[in-house]
Amino acid sequence: MTETQSGLRKSSPERSRRIDIILLAIIFAVGCFLRLPPATFERGGSLHGLAQIHPQPAYTRLGFDEDLYRVYVEGLSKGGLGAYPEIVDEYIEHQKTLTGSILPPVRFLYIFAGYVWRSVFGCDAMTALQQVAAFFSMLTLCFVALFTWRLRGPLWSLGVTALFAVAPTQLHMSQHALVDGFFTFWATVVLGLLWENLRRPNNWRWIIGYLVALALVVLTKENSAFVWFGCVVLILANRWFQFGIVTRELVIATVLGPLLGVVILVFLAGGVPTLVETYHLSITKNFILEYAIATGDGPWHRYLVDLLLVSPIVLLLALGTVFRLNREQKPEWFLTIFIAATYLVMCNLKYGMNLRYANMWDFPLRLLAFRQLTLFAAIFRRWQNLALALALLALCATEFYQYIALAVNYPLYELVTAHLLRALKILKLAPDIGP
Repeated sequence: MTETQSGLRKSSPERSRRIDIILLAIIFAVGCFLRLPPATFERGGSLHGLAQIHPQPAYTRLGFDEDLYRVYVEGLSKGGLGAYPEIVDEYIEHQKTLTGSILPPVRFLYIFAGYVWRSVFGCDAMTALQQVAAFFSMLTLCFVALFTWRLRGPLWSLGVTALFAVAPTQLHMSQHALVDGFFTFWATVVLGLLWENLRRPNNWRWIIGYLVALALVVLTKENSAFVWFGCVVLILANRWFQFGIVTRELVIATVLGPLLGVVILVFLAGGVPTLVETYHLSITKNFILEYAIATGDGPWHRYLVDLLLVSPIVLLLALGTVFRLNREQKPEWFLTIFIAATYLVMCNLKYGMNLRYANMWDFPLRLLAFRQLTLFAAIFRRWQNLALALALLALCATEFYQYIALAVNYPLYELVTAHLLRALKILKLAPDIGP
């Protein structure tokens, strides 16, 4: 072998790696552009000229939940962290007078992020919350790319990131000042760090990161209970699926992380009784909330129906992968078990079902869907790379078209079945149930 030939062989993987990184950067840039909030394109802004090609959401009103987050951010801006117990007390007194439930201020991390963003950039509270939601949607896209690269390598990272970049529910959450996209970031981080701890045991950096991420999920939203339950099931399932090694430190972190989050919430609320009463009022009043009764109920397969309406091909491909899994496909089993465990709890919540809460399944579903695409492409053997690229491009186009139909051509806000059916023109005479 000549020196030139040896040099070519060594440089080829490096060149391929550079191409993968460049393609991934392009996908990430496109995904970030699609996630830019509407305020970015207001007249006079530096990106105003790009407004014509950005898919602006048709729903431009201020949602009820968004207005509450704005009130909490403004209250925090006036009194600082020291005034947080007063904000919680005011919520309790106001909630007692209502017949239905409103979101509590103990969804602290998103509110605090809006407060910090407002303080740094000098914008109003609502703009800050919208930009925080969009920014963390971009961070989720970045984390998905990195996590998938570590799970399955560069090719899978390109494919899954491309699908995630145009995921309809991800784009929808990035355009509104709601906590669910923000929550998805932290839930995905917890899932990724759990995998790393199983694969690389006794690494204190992964352990501490996992513990802190669990605490931050608790500080974000009460749905953290679903994520924690999914993690516990994965740790128990490791006995049979052998994802990695469950250490004593990992088990301790799984317990201490949520406890740390609860302790912080206790201090923010001003005591244990106040925190308990806050959650009690929020949960019990939700059972008599007219909107929750009208839109938040249904059979166990309600989420499957909603996912089929939003991302039909992705869901079918993902289900196809589940039925073909073998014991060697550990990342796929890991994500499948997480979806199944969290689904089991979420589909049994009376008046508590909404596709917004399933936002954290978007990454696992798209990785499973990409697995099925690779199996289909392998049929073409010599042309399998081209077949995979074309199939991926077609699926991304379909996903983006779904977003246009749902949120650009129709003023979609809440991801409930009636609105999805109306947006897709399946149901045309449904009553208009506002958020």
